[in-house]
Amino acid sequence: MAAVQAGILEQDLVNPGGFPQLLQFVRGSWHPELSPEFLHLTLKATLTTLAYAACGTGLSILLGVIAGVVTSEIWWLTVLPHWTLRQPIWLFFRGLLAFPRAIHEMIWGIFFVSIWGLDPLVAIMAIAIPYGAIVAKIFSEILDETPRDALIALLSSGVSPFTAFVYSLIPQAFSNLLSYSLYRFECSVRSATVLGLVGAGGLGYEILLSLQSLRYEQLWTFFYTLVLLNGVIDISSVILRRSINFKVVLILVVLCCWSFWYVSPDVSKFWSPRTQKLLGDIAQASFPLNFQAVPLSELGQLSLQTLGMSILATAGSGIGGIVLSFPAAHNFWLPGGLLNPNPKVTSLTGLQGWTILILTRTVLLFCRAIPAPIWALVVMFVMFPGILPGAIALGLHNLGTLGRLMAEINENLDKPPLEALKSHGTPGLLLFLYGIFPMNLPRFLAYIFYRWEVCMRETVIVGLVGAGGLGVLLTEQLSSFDYPSVGVTLICFVLLTFVVDWISAVVRASIQ
Repeated sequence: MAAVQAGILEQDLVNPGGFPQLLQFVRGSWHPELSPEFLHLTLKATLTTLAYAACGTGLSILLGVIAGVVTSEIWWLTVLPHWTLRQPIWLFFRGLLAFPRAIHEMIWGIFFVSIWGLDPLVAIMAIAIPYGAIVAKIFSEILDETPRDALIALLSSGVSPFTAFVYSLIPQAFSNLLSYSLYRFECSVRSATVLGLVGAGGLGYEILLSLQSLRYEQLWTFFYTLVLLNGVIDISSVILRRSINFKVVLILVVLCCWSFWYVSPDVSKFWSPRTQKLLGDIAQASFPLNFQAVPLSELGQLSLQTLGMSILATAGSGIGGIVLSFPAAHNFWLPGGLLNPNPKVTSLTGLQGWTILILTRTVLLFCRAIPAPIWALVVMFVMFPGILPGAIALGLHNLGTLGRLMAEINENLDKPPLEALKSHGTPGLLLFLYGIFPMNLPRFLAYIFYRWEVCMRETVIVGLVGAGGLGVLLTEQLSSFDYPSVGVTLICFVLLTFVVDWISAVVRASIQ
């Protein structure tokens, strides 16, 4: 059904006239622009993107910690254990945070640009609001899953509920929250790049300018910079996760302070009369919502197209991620690895193993470093606009993330049973089919369904560049300032996201 919605059976999918342009694009990868002036521009754009990500992450952690405590069940059980309205109030707050979480940061960016113009505050708040809601959800789950023995002991000894909560649960959850914050910073770098497409500046904005002017040598310089930046952040994040302590907190605080100084957002715009006036005008123009502007049948059709795009993207990235996760893992093809037929370490086997590993990891890094909207624009060189190019773009971007996550699953395998089978002469193919793959398949599927939730949110951003689905309709409504219709489309998209989140959560729970 998803393939039919994508139009795979239709004939007019490929645009033959775009192949010469695609060839020029590929040729540009061999000789990127390296002039001193352009490299200086690239460095400035990179620092801007990094600063946006750091500021947005820092603010999202601050918002997420506060909201995460308020939306955790254990908070209400501790502070107001006998209050009859505790459960409905808790559910209300959790439901309230679901809305900013479901709306992609690029939509927030477009909204803030209409209020604040091209100010750094746009990128920072567009990252902070949805990511703050995501952090709140994760942190509340961490708190609810934290052992409560210390909390109960303090409450039994007469310590006030608030003090007992702060001194028992928060310290236990600190390392998990900090580890997740580092992962969220990696995501923020990619989001900051995407926000450049709406004029927020940084690498994304420069990439868009180079792409529009067909300067592919410059474009590849930005691509290589983006890959290098993501690679450095990935490695740094792994190192910092292995030594979670207050030194890591200090590093992150210093980075946030420097970032706020570097981009210098005009925070006075929060309470300026112009902001209040524009917010009032938008609110007045948005209500009542216009449910008659778009026929219900058209909304349903676009929703099915969006759902089909997310399913195709998830399936493609899931299959590709599983295939690439094995050569991307350290414990498979390197000398002495589980699937290396020659356990003896020689220069040839070592070179082959490391070559496979490095090439695979580079491909995965490149896929996830390039934002999905950029992939969509590249794919549409040779394909007509529609949801199939959007699915391909989302699939390529999420392939990099899934491949990396699945490679980590492979590296964390329970090795003794597999080593025992290998020592008895079990062929590599049988070891893979009857040992490795069945052990990892449930976790692979759990990650795939989790990424389906992410793909569903990201369908709107590839739609904004013409890749089909609800995003195209949303682009038309935003460009014409039709806010009553925008509200209806967003409600439709949020409901669709909730359905996907619910299905994914149910399936992941049954797998585990």
